[in-house]
Amino acid sequence: MQDSLFDDAVPLAPHRRELTDGAWLDVRAGWQPDADALFAALSRDVPWVEERRRMYERTLPVPRLLRHYDTGAPLPHPELARTRDRLTELYWDELREPFTSVGLCLYRDGGDSVAWHGDTIGRGATHDTIVAIVSLGATRPFLLRPRGGGASTKLSIGHGDLLAMGGSAQRTWEHAVPKVPHAGPRISIQFRVAGVR
Repeated sequence: MQDSLFDDAVPLAPHRRELTDGAWLDVRAGWQPDADALFAALSRDVPWVEERRRMYERTLPVPRLLRHYDTGAPLPHPELARTRDRLTELYWDELREPFTSVGLCLYRDGGDSVAWHGDTIGRGATHDTIVAIVSLGATRPFLLRPRGGGASTKLSIGHGDLLAMGGSAQRTWEHAVPKVPHAGPRISIQFRVAGVR
């Protein structure tokens, strides 16, 4: 177990960090039970999709594999439903609605990444929400910065860790997982409420 997920060595217990403009971040190290078994099962059993997107006048492969399970869709592993229910209970007092969708990203190695963005498709563009991410596999940097510019914060998110971004975070902050020279595979599991993507 690591001492801290923040590079500036802020101790975590769990830990909530207040950001700016009503945004906040929770990080809970080693939160996901049976992380080894879940990583192995999802790696093997999820029908991963390699999407292509138009960028810079070319159509390029998205640099990670994806799978999305919308509200009510059958999930590829029963632990995902249990985790979704645990998160709903954990954040009920703030959210007042259940997490319903599950997004999965497989970062195959250090060359896979996700660019700066916020989850602003749907209600996340106009309303406070919580996006909870469970990380499985290799530790990777997770970057946050205020939307429109400013200093970025770098976290190291490891196997079984929970990271939740809440309040205005999706519309006032951006996050990214950069490429790194060497890394093993990592799976990011994102839990969102209905109408947020």
